[in-house]
Amino acid sequence: MRSHSRQFIAMALAAGALRFGDFTLKSGRRSPYFFNAGVFSDGASLQALGGFYRAALDEAGLGFDMLFGSAYKGIVLAAALAIAYAASGRNVPFAYDRKEDKDHGEGGRLVGAPLGGRVLIVDDVLSAGTSARRAIAAIGAAGASPAGLAVALDRQERGLEAGAAAELESAGVPVVSIARLDDLADYLEPAAGREAEKAALLEYRRHWRCN
Repeated sequence: MRSHSRQFIAMALAAGALRFGDFTLKSGRRSPYFFNAGVFSDGASLQALGGFYRAALDEAGLGFDMLFGSAYKGIVLAAALAIAYAASGRNVPFAYDRKEDKDHGEGGRLVGAPLGGRVLIVDDVLSAGTSARRAIAAIGAAGASPAGLAVALDRQERGLEAGAAAELESAGVPVVSIARLDDLADYLEPAAGREAEKAALLEYRRHWRCN
């Protein structure tokens, strides 16, 4: 397992951002585990998370001109990633969207740098791909092109017809993740005292894993 994947999973478990139980996802699926990036709510954890995103992107070698944070958690994550790049001298512009149009002030749904060029979408998790498709539509409507999707956790699940990541990649939107479901399963494998959690996770993976 890649070192940034292992470090990210360890941090998420320690912080309670990665939990086990019985959860209903936005897709309507019931899952034995849940990732909540909102738990990373201080400077140190966001600094670490921005570094993990950057490590995954550097490894992938994905080119892009700017960042786009999907409302709402992706907004903070895109900012953290932009700061991680700025720390090494690369000043990356970023924008984000609202979930509803603003009818006063500057108005509109998009905030931040104007969308243009190759836009990297930043979000917390990839499940069925619903949020990613909404972001891709917003980027295209602004006359820009999606360079890819960067997520903290790829659940490796089905999208509309096939695997969510495979569907996006077939549309020309590569997916880069800090960690995937397979990484989480590998991380838990030698862990003592997590037998029930491991069993539930493996059963869920058998049912939903697509890529």
